[in-house]
Amino acid sequence: MALGDKRLLSPARLAFVVALALPLGACSTGGLPGLSYDGVVQRGYQADPTTMNQLKNGLSKEKTLALLGTPSTTSTVGGDAWYYVSQTVDRKAAFMQPTVTDQRVLAVYFGKGGIQRVANYGLQDGKLFDYVSRTTPTAGGDESFVQNMIKGLLKFS
Repeated sequence: MALGDKRLLSPARLAFVVALALPLGACSTGGLPGLSYDGVVQRGYQADPTTMNQLKNGLSKEKTLALLGTPSTTSTVGGDAWYYVSQTVDRKAAFMQPTVTDQRVLAVYFGKGGIQRVANYGLQDGKLFDYVSRTTPTAGGDESFVQNMIKGLLKFS
């Protein structure tokens, strides 16, 4: 085709090129504010400072539930506590592994008269855990079912 060919700028071809370019433009990390993905995602409970100021010692479980909502998890051993978990992850591109940049655990401890203590733990206070699969890394190597069976049999013999 020659440069002066009018078919090169036909409306159908221009519309086709624009239709192909739009999905690629949506993948950018820059561009118009609010229309592009910046790679930062917040998951879980997001604590509001106004709500946090309303948490007082002696507040009942019912009022705490109405104020904070359902906890992410509750204690199963050693007392009565509710945990509200949140994470901030950063993923530079869709094909890259996300990196946890912040993790918060709001712990509400209850006693006989309602809230006994409120603690707000951060990433520096503990070990990182996988929020999606809800697993924590254990010390030592992973053992298979067969290895556990053999160890169990050797204990009794």
